Amino acid sequence: MKTETKNKLIQQAAVIKALSHPTRLLIVDMLSKKNICVCEITKAIGNDMSTVSKHLSVLKNSGLVDITRKGNQIFYNLKCPCILEFMDCIAKVAKVTAKEKIKQISCCARKRA
Repeated sequence: MKTETKNKLIQQAAVIKALSHPTRLLIVDMLSKKNICVCEITKAIGNDMSTVSKHLSVLKNSGLVDITRKGNQIFYNLKCPCILEFMDCIAKVAKVTAKEKIKQISCCARKRA
């Protein structure tokens, strides 16, 4: 594999890895609606500020979110809104997979009866 291709894939994997936690998915969803200060995110998620800050740091380091300072407050915003299309795709895959699992379960139940 070429070094350039490998580096590109490593960067893409880092973005996907940044999204691989339910809390970070929730944060991205919240930021899709508006720019939010860390205090609002903390309140909505219900975790302590340090935990939320770590999640935000992962998202920021991956290039998905950016910050804006207004006085003493830090506001987070979605840097690449196109990621929402990817998240929609993931939701569709999860829905189809869930339907297939339900279908398999009901099929197995019928065989046992």
